[in-house]
Amino acid sequence: MSLCLSFSKTGNPADVLELIERPLAPLTGHEVRVHMRYAPINPADLNFIEGTYGRAAHPPAVPGHEACGEVEEVGPLVTSLQKGDVVIPLLGTGCWSQHLTAAELHFAKLPPGIDRVQAAMLRVNPVTAWHLLKKYVPVTEGEWVAQNAANSGVGRALIQIAKGLGIRTVNFVRRAELIPELLALGADFVFIDDEGGLAAAKQMLKDEKITLATNAVGGDSAIRLMDLLSPGGSLVTYGAMSRRSLKVPNKFLIFKNLQLHGLWISRWFEESGTAELAEVLEPLTKMVAHGEIVTAVDEIFPITDFRKAILRAQEGGRSGKVILDLA
Repeated sequence: MSLCLSFSKTGNPADVLELIERPLAPLTGHEVRVHMRYAPINPADLNFIEGTYGRAAHPPAVPGHEACGEVEEVGPLVTSLQKGDVVIPLLGTGCWSQHLTAAELHFAKLPPGIDRVQAAMLRVNPVTAWHLLKKYVPVTEGEWVAQNAANSGVGRALIQIAKGLGIRTVNFVRRAELIPELLALGADFVFIDDEGGLAAAKQMLKDEKITLATNAVGGDSAIRLMDLLSPGGSLVTYGAMSRRSLKVPNKFLIFKNLQLHGLWISRWFEESGTAELAEVLEPLTKMVAHGEIVTAVDEIFPITDFRKAILRAQEGGRSGKVILDLA
C-alpha cells in the first residue's frame, strides 16, 4: 500500500485534499515504479485543485506537477532505468504520492549525487526560464533581458541561468526588501515595479537595447515592460499574477512593432519530443547539480502535515518554496 494526496472535488486545497491509501499493482512491460521523495507546492498545483488551471481537473485526482524520487522497481521490458536511479517525472500531474508508476519514457534520469530537494524543483521553473531565454529572441552574451515578478520561482531561475550565459538582467519587484537578495543571486539591476522604477531603468539603460521582456504579472506592470522594450522587441507572457488582463496600447504595436507571445510550459512538455526534452533538461540538470541554479526553500512538511503545508504555500511573504516530504 502507498499514501497519496487526492481530491474528489475541486475547491480550496486545504479543504478538499485528503490523504488516502491505495494498493500497488504488479508492474508490466515498460512500467517503472518510483519511490517519490520530495515535491514542491507550486501555484499551478493549487490552481489545478481549485479548478482554475488551464487544464481541467477530473476528480478523483492526484495533484502535483513535479517531484523527485528513486526507482524502486522496473518492469520486465525496461531498458533505460534500473533500481536506485534518481529520476524526475515528466507527467503533467500525479506527483503528490509516495509511489508513482508510469512508462519509463515518462521519467528523466538525473545524476546520483544531485540534491533531491533541488531536483524536485527542476521541471517547472528552470525549464520555463530556459525556454523564455532561448526560444523566442536570440539574446546573446552581454545583451539585456527585462522581467517582472523577478522574485518568483521562474524569475529567480531566469536570473541565475542568464548570469551563467552572460546575459544581463533588468528586474522588477514589488517590495524593496527583495532587491539585495536578487542582486546577490546575480541580478544586474533591480527596481521597484512602478513608474519610478521604470524611469530609473530607462535612465540606467540609456541607449542599450532590450529585445526580450518576460511577463508574469499583466496589467500595468506588463505595460511598463512594453514601454522599456526596444522597437521590434518581444514580450512573452507566462503568468498573470495581478489577475489583470494584458492591455496593449496601440502605440506599442504601431510605432514600436512589438511582438507578443504566450508560454504555457505544460503544453510544451506535452508537445515536445524526447530529443527536445533532453536538449533542455541536460544543461539545466548540470546547473542544478553544480549549484548554479538554487531554488530557495521556505519549509519542508511531511505528507501527513499536508494541510499545514498548503496553508503555508498560500501565504505571502515566504522565503521560498514549500516542499512536501513524501517518504
